[in-house]
Amino acid sequence: MKELLYKLFEHRYLDRSESRDVLIRMSNGEFNDNQITAFITVFLMRSITTDELAGFRDALLEMRVPVDLSAYNAIDIVGTGGDNKNTFNISTAACLTVAGAGYNVVKHGNYGSTSISGASNVIEAHGVKFTRDTDVMKRSLDACNFAYLHAQFFSPAMKVVAPVRKALAVRTFFNMLGPLVNPTLPKRQVLGVYNLKLARLYNYLYQESGIDFTIVNSLDGYDEVSLTDAFKVFNKTGEAVYTPEELGFSRCSEPDLYGGSTVEAASAIFDNVLSFTATSAQINAVVINAAFAIQTICPEKSIEECIAIARESLKSGKAQQAMKTFVEINSQDSLL
Repeated sequence: MKELLYKLFEHRYLDRSESRDVLIRMSNGEFNDNQITAFITVFLMRSITTDELAGFRDALLEMRVPVDLSAYNAIDIVGTGGDNKNTFNISTAACLTVAGAGYNVVKHGNYGSTSISGASNVIEAHGVKFTRDTDVMKRSLDACNFAYLHAQFFSPAMKVVAPVRKALAVRTFFNMLGPLVNPTLPKRQVLGVYNLKLARLYNYLYQESGIDFTIVNSLDGYDEVSLTDAFKVFNKTGEAVYTPEELGFSRCSEPDLYGGSTVEAASAIFDNVLSFTATSAQINAVVINAAFAIQTICPEKSIEECIAIARESLKSGKAQQAMKTFVEINSQDSLL
């Protein structure tokens, strides 16, 4: 680690193999928290390269606990986090909205490190017990089109660095890795990023991988479609910029999407969205993100059609029922 740190302090870069090796050694407990903190801090002061990100991804996928849910051809909807907006759990609510509309979703998530409530926080707040049991996940998908994988159960490195990430409380390259290392290796993904530079980096990696993807970035810095500003969308066929108004939405403001100062507050907003009793700004933010996920699954549908499908999933109570069924199946003691 000392040699690697000197190399990085001299403004040199790691190749893909070096990046892979250091993360494997980190996961094996070869470095202490101070060394890990120093290593992570380097990437707060300069941009990560494609080779470095690919190498870190290689390591996490190599060490992952594999899960075969390929028969479900599910999608994942995830944000990198780190946008410092502390929104409520928009991506997680969008997942349940897509599931309520009848499409399979396998979400990979973690506790919040830069916000109050990450996906795992809000899921756990509903009494869900995280599990590695594939049979439970299949039963959940069969019953409600939704399964959840808690990152620390499947990626050893995520667990090792969790205390450091929590202590730093700023975005790190692990925020960038989360969306790339879903243990089920989904062939469909919607990813929200907090700036266009990162969007282009992921666009390159996704094009290389051959999966069906949509990358979204609100131009005012949200790692999802927030409807607070124009937003950019990347997919396999190209890129486009939309405004909220041209898709039939009213523009909202940052306080409209605030997730509160506790997990309980964020969880309450999440529940209100699924019961279709939240504010229009909160509901619309979930609808538009779910709509782009549906279009990723069904590219032949217009975004307007997908918006209507997403809204109906919430309005009809199907999304709420999907969550209720998911909790019922996953609230038993997890089988580790």
